[in-house]
Amino acid sequence: MKAPLWTRLLVVLLPLAAACSGGQTNTVNPTPTPGQPVPTPTPTPTPSLVATLVGAGDIANCANDGGAHAEATAKLIERINYDAVFTAGDNAYPCGTDANFRDCYNPRWGRFRSRTYPSPGNHEYECGSGGVPYFNYFGDRAGPRGAGFYSYTLGNWHIISLNNYVGIAPGQEQYMWLVADLEQARNDRVRCSLAYWHQPLFTSGPSAGTSGFMRPIWDLLYQYGVEVVINGHDHLYERFGPQDANGRRDPVGPVEYLVGSGGASLYDFGTTMPNSLFQRKTYGVLKLTLRDVGWDSVFIEAGTETPFDATLNNLCR
Repeated sequence: MKAPLWTRLLVVLLPLAAACSGGQTNTVNPTPTPGQPVPTPTPTPTPSLVATLVGAGDIANCANDGGAHAEATAKLIERINYDAVFTAGDNAYPCGTDANFRDCYNPRWGRFRSRTYPSPGNHEYECGSGGVPYFNYFGDRAGPRGAGFYSYTLGNWHIISLNNYVGIAPGQEQYMWLVADLEQARNDRVRCSLAYWHQPLFTSGPSAGTSGFMRPIWDLLYQYGVEVVINGHDHLYERFGPQDANGRRDPVGPVEYLVGSGGASLYDFGTTMPNSLFQRKTYGVLKLTLRDVGWDSVFIEAGTETPFDATLNNLCR
């Protein structure tokens, strides 16, 4: 007995329809039950980038104590879960020679070299060395040879390492490079930025007033909204509130950390400068937790591992 004609046509047409559709199955969203809320898709969270930057300046002076205090700060860094290490200049004493780096710096902070982003100090340029051993030791990690200024990204932060021992005045190469670098960061919509170099513009230590030549740089960083500045040179720890290039308290100015506490002989404080919020004469390192929209900071004393001057939830602008 033959099947009706319409049944036979349906058997033929169904495979053809499947072939024309490419074998795909269309999914139809179910109709919600009346009175029940309509389900909404769960958004995919944006990953939060958190990075830890740790370091100090004025580090390895074996004529001072055989390098014992530089070893103490190195051991402290070893116990911190860090992503990068900065140096705020005067890495090796007394003259930053090849021998000073080999015999004093390398046995201590050299263990972090693969993740170190250095900056030079005046001792890297003394005794006729001209900074050459500094560039020999750090290689590409010190930026272009002879220039020593560069920038990098850490987490969501834009980080700038400057060299205040080569031309840095308006119109000179480093200044013009910094303008272009900050402009690019602005075009890239970078929210948080940090800069470091050796000699501070503001300090309650003995070098107060000697680094006015960095005022145009501070003003440039201020104009571009850089949040954090780190310096060394005076062998102590100090934190300043946000201020402009003339030392006037300003909530949109950079916060300065002075961390010349890496191992060289400590200095005494002089007259406390305006906007200075914390001072301590001791060896230690600065630990910065860099978040998407801000940062935490704490100074950790070498030997005791005691935290001082913790600031939390500082917001970028």
